[in-house]
Amino acid sequence: MMEKDKSRPEFPKKAVITAGMPYGNKELHFGHIGGVFVHADTFARFLRDRIGEENVIFVSGTDCYGSPILESYRKLKEEKGEDCNETIKDYVRKNHNHQKDTLAAYEISLNLYAASALDRAGEIHEEVSKEIFDTLYRNGFLEKLATPQFFDPDFGVFLNGRQVVGNCPIEGCTSEKAYADECSLGHQYMPSELLNPKSTLSGKTPEVREVANWYFKLEEYTQWLTRYVAKERSGNTRKYILKTIEEFLKPPCIYVKKSELERTGTQEEELNRLLPEHELLKEENKASVTYVMKNLADRDRAREVLNEKGIRFRTGKTLVPFRLSGNIKWGVPVPDKEDMKDLTFWVWPESLWAPISFTRTYLEMQGKDREEWKNWWESEEAKVYQFIGEDNIYFYGNAEMALFSALKLPYGEKSDAGKFIAPQLIANRHILFMDKKAGSSSAIKPPMARDLLDFYTPEQLRIHFLSLGLASKSVSFKPQVYLPEEEREGVDPVLKEGNLLTNVFNRLARSCFYTAQKYYDSRLLENEISEAVRKESEEAILTYERHMYNHEFHSLTYVLDSYIRFMNKYWVNNMRTAETTDDDALRRQVLSDSLYGVRVGVLLLHPIAPAGCEKIREYLEVDEKIWSWDYAFSTLNELVSDKENHKLKFLEPKEDFFEKHSRQLEAYADGE
Repeated sequence: MMEKDKSRPEFPKKAVITAGMPYGNKELHFGHIGGVFVHADTFARFLRDRIGEENVIFVSGTDCYGSPILESYRKLKEEKGEDCNETIKDYVRKNHNHQKDTLAAYEISLNLYAASALDRAGEIHEEVSKEIFDTLYRNGFLEKLATPQFFDPDFGVFLNGRQVVGNCPIEGCTSEKAYADECSLGHQYMPSELLNPKSTLSGKTPEVREVANWYFKLEEYTQWLTRYVAKERSGNTRKYILKTIEEFLKPPCIYVKKSELERTGTQEEELNRLLPEHELLKEENKASVTYVMKNLADRDRAREVLNEKGIRFRTGKTLVPFRLSGNIKWGVPVPDKEDMKDLTFWVWPESLWAPISFTRTYLEMQGKDREEWKNWWESEEAKVYQFIGEDNIYFYGNAEMALFSALKLPYGEKSDAGKFIAPQLIANRHILFMDKKAGSSSAIKPPMARDLLDFYTPEQLRIHFLSLGLASKSVSFKPQVYLPEEEREGVDPVLKEGNLLTNVFNRLARSCFYTAQKYYDSRLLENEISEAVRKESEEAILTYERHMYNHEFHSLTYVLDSYIRFMNKYWVNNMRTAETTDDDALRRQVLSDSLYGVRVGVLLLHPIAPAGCEKIREYLEVDEKIWSWDYAFSTLNELVSDKENHKLKFLEPKEDFFEKHSRQLEAYADGE
């Protein structure tokens, strides 16, 4: 059984793993798989091995609502004209099915891949959305705000979020595209702050009209989130996640270039008198001055003053009211309250609680009690791990943490006194393509995830994506098959880690089976594992476990590379001696040690390359106890119940456990 060690990390008794939800207007590109789903799946598979399959739920789904989908569907209808009989629900379902098939092709082991607008999951999502809204409303966490919304008079319609493009108003933002109230890098602002807005329908500057919506009082959670960040610093949440959350906890600021004061002939003293109470920050070597305001209302009054004077400015990152509702028809209905009727939820807030809806759907499918979901999302014995991209930290880090805590605390109590159990965020940096940021809304179009499988196996891609080290920096994905032939040189970087499976470990495992067949009738031997191999194996197991606990996925590949190459070198050097001298005692020892190395190797590789590891398990003729970390340090002999009659399954010549892609075999045959 697994040895107890106080220094080893402790895992929860139950765990929910979620992965960011792809929009329902597209198939999955490589970034969805390589930037989020492979990491989430690896951790989910590990936890099933570590704490028991019945104690892990891995859910995600298609994000069916929102203006990006509505806009894509509008363009489809426009292109097809009268020939388009497809409803928006048909459109979303088609994309959902494509996404689901792609995830299956990459061996992503979701317990449920649902869709927020479809089938039973869609029904439960509406129920959950209503419950959440009613709770927030009842406890006083919502407010009605009349805010400017863009209106295109040429088309006579209010524009949804993606039908307006302009420049992000946030100081220092490098986003290439900003929409009505958020830019492509996730910065939030009020629609009236968008710079140089243009309607995507008419191409003209839209009008601004006041529209009332429901908002969550996010700005009241500055102190609560400050305490949350301080508490998380002592844990294993990635530091840049906390830094990004903290960037929005600053007071409202306005940045004005000194040259703007000169251009408009405005005296600094005059502006100070006109602006609401503020703190002025200025440095000689900086091109701009900073006005630090007491609150959002003062900042808005200051913006009016600056606009009247014709002074251009930028605003700083800060918490603003978090919009819950909108007026597009394609959305989850918001309960009618007061004079606010026929609204739908803005897609971002309802996508934050969609994983709760999907968990409830999955548990209902298992015949569980309606309230069972609370044992997974609200119990101190459980933990929720949310895998996301870095652009979404504001929503999951600032908005979700505050919003979820509001659901569990009486109004006015914004402490973290043990009543709110925060999900843990695991946010990856951008995965680039050929050194450039690729996305459906950027100039560089990413390859579709399914297309990559025409050249690489799922397991080659899975281990490569993990090796990129997205936890700390943006990294480029450079598959040589997408380069012109004259630019290809050396080993395809995508195959580097995959070769550890298809070449090194594959060779070690096959050698063990063939040797056992040739000399020992495919039976396990009784040798004790040598001290050097046991020590190396235990160190690999414990180091791997620590890296997995800290979600250091690239470090897992280092551990595997070091361990598998150690075992392969041990086999080659010692078995050569045994064969040359016909030393059967040495041969027995090396085979026993190496089969133990294979056993440890498949335990550690199982979350990453499940299909190949499962095939080795079948040939070892052991049950699924081999995956359980309760037996992480057990030998194969200790896992076999009937040692006297146990035999390894016969391995035919040239049979592979980890196969190369047929295209790679063709290239090898052609001499490439």
